[in-house]
Amino acid sequence: MKEISFERIVETVRTTCIDANCIIEEDVASAIRHALETEESPISKKALEVILQNHDAAKKKRMPLCQDTGVAVFFIEIGQDVRIVGGVLEDAVNEGVRQGYADGYLRKSIVANPLTRRNTGDNTPAVIHYDLVPGDRLKILFCPKGGGSENMSSLSMLKPADGIEGVRRVVVSAVKKAGSNPCPPVIVGVGIGGTFEKCALLAKKALTRPLGSPSPKMELARLEESLLGEINKLGIGSMGLGGRVTALAVHIETFPCHIASLPVAVNLNCHASRHKEILF
Repeated sequence: MKEISFERIVETVRTTCIDANCIIEEDVASAIRHALETEESPISKKALEVILQNHDAAKKKRMPLCQDTGVAVFFIEIGQDVRIVGGVLEDAVNEGVRQGYADGYLRKSIVANPLTRRNTGDNTPAVIHYDLVPGDRLKILFCPKGGGSENMSSLSMLKPADGIEGVRRVVVSAVKKAGSNPCPPVIVGVGIGGTFEKCALLAKKALTRPLGSPSPKMELARLEESLLGEINKLGIGSMGLGGRVTALAVHIETFPCHIASLPVAVNLNCHASRHKEILF
């Protein structure tokens, strides 16, 4: 049984909140550089250059990449042989978020009640998704999610007869309808199958896969590539200025579903696709 202290998790989450909001991971930076080589529109090329300059400035000055430092979203895999000493895991994550957003001068964007709109003042509570796995490993993946791209999410309950062409229509239509709102070039997360709520979670989880890593399932990898081609023909371009690069990647996750259902969810990430993984 591996023991991990409450305080260690708090401190690591605190540091990760700051790092993830100030330093873009190499997979995203590499995808932006590749987009710059591909793009033909002068104004969209300029937008991509500014995005890369912003990466460098944020890293050097230890400032957030974007004013919207997002909802603190976590995907946590906890081994059956892990024991948290000194407190509860969820409390440790929230305390780390509280300290990280304060110490890093990150914007607090969470309101306690969606109708009365009072800000909690510390960006908690975090949104945490758990998976119980074999072994003694604790993996925490932090993915701050901004409101502009999150607001462009969609979920459709298709008929099974709509098939793969129905899925294509839903995904391409969601990106087209979003236009410049999610700050393209975007990453497109797609969930197919499961139930209403499972499908939405699949779409968000799809965004956590490193860019440049297609689905290990060949039929899904082909669909991802095909959808990326269709989306990049929309001509939305970087920041909606027109061009060949509207999306950097399409990631699809699937799950078994009811014979009468074909749920399809789309969750978009902006070009500031922030994420950072912690392993204990």
